[in-house]
Amino acid sequence: MAIGRPVPKIELTAYEREKLSLISQRRTAQQQEAQRARIILLCAEGLANQEVARKERVCLPTVGKWRRRFAQARLEALVDAPRTGAPRRIDDQKVEEVITRTLEAKPPAKTHWSSRDMAKAAGVSDHTVLRIWKAYGLKPHLTKSFKLSTDPMFVEKVRDIVGLYLNPPEKAIVLCVDEKSQTQALERAQPILPLRPGLPERQTHDYIRHGTTSIFAAYDTASGKVIGRCHSRHRHQEFLRFLAQVDASLPQDEDLAIHLIMDNYATHKVAKVKRWFLNHPRYQLHFTPTGSSWINLIERFFSRITNEAIRRGSFTSVKQLQAAIEAYVGEHNKEPKPFLWTASADLIFKKLERSLK
Repeated sequence: MAIGRPVPKIELTAYEREKLSLISQRRTAQQQEAQRARIILLCAEGLANQEVARKERVCLPTVGKWRRRFAQARLEALVDAPRTGAPRRIDDQKVEEVITRTLEAKPPAKTHWSSRDMAKAAGVSDHTVLRIWKAYGLKPHLTKSFKLSTDPMFVEKVRDIVGLYLNPPEKAIVLCVDEKSQTQALERAQPILPLRPGLPERQTHDYIRHGTTSIFAAYDTASGKVIGRCHSRHRHQEFLRFLAQVDASLPQDEDLAIHLIMDNYATHKVAKVKRWFLNHPRYQLHFTPTGSSWINLIERFFSRITNEAIRRGSFTSVKQLQAAIEAYVGEHNKEPKPFLWTASADLIFKKLERSLK
């Protein structure tokens, strides 16, 4: 006569056997899940619980537990059931108090809450505050800068410039023009220590100033080429000389339209500059909205040249800095790659609308 509970018989489908084999052999699987899979596989071979326990070096009740669970729920039984955990000690009213204080008040004489300040004010632990903030996505210690254009023609200007990027006119060149003024020639106070295995390049935080230069540049959106020149000053006289350089670098075809995208800097709008454009009718001007330099692709090139050729350099004179800038532009133009603008005007407006909510 049989004694004890009946032992469920385990019979596996081809899919279950394949899945259990993968779980038992997968290196990234949790060891508990892998062991459970091996137990079920051994049980499916017809081994008794005692023999399975001996092979897997576990206690007999463990084998019986997973044999029964698998017989009832199959593969889903191998995953631990969710546990209730300890009862809550912080009620909804206290959670609401922390959230309300975070959003609508500030600590005395401070600009933002810290977890310790909030814990003291709300009468809870700072770990509790951190858990509440994490659950509701609150980060009082972080701040982001923004600037909204006040240009009354913002929408029209964005659509105009984005249209040039996404659908450039035929038989035309689109140039993004701007100046990077006050670029400093900084010499590190001590020699730069070179890169070593396990050590990054090192340089002193202090430096010697040797003057500044201004980079005038025009970026061709179609080819990615850059027309650039350095000037010691940033006036309309230098801008006119740069325009003459740009004009000399382009094909001399009167039927070829040149679209210039520029910002609203005063140098671009003085009488002599306006007269120059009147004498060169193939040039068509497109001004970026006030406070929206991000829409001018030349800023992307300025960011790249700053990161790759200027910021980590050490220059003993302005001439050395200018030579480094000209060398970078020359190397860039050997294999130019245009920046790809993908955002439509409507997408930009939708993002701005979401950020203001």
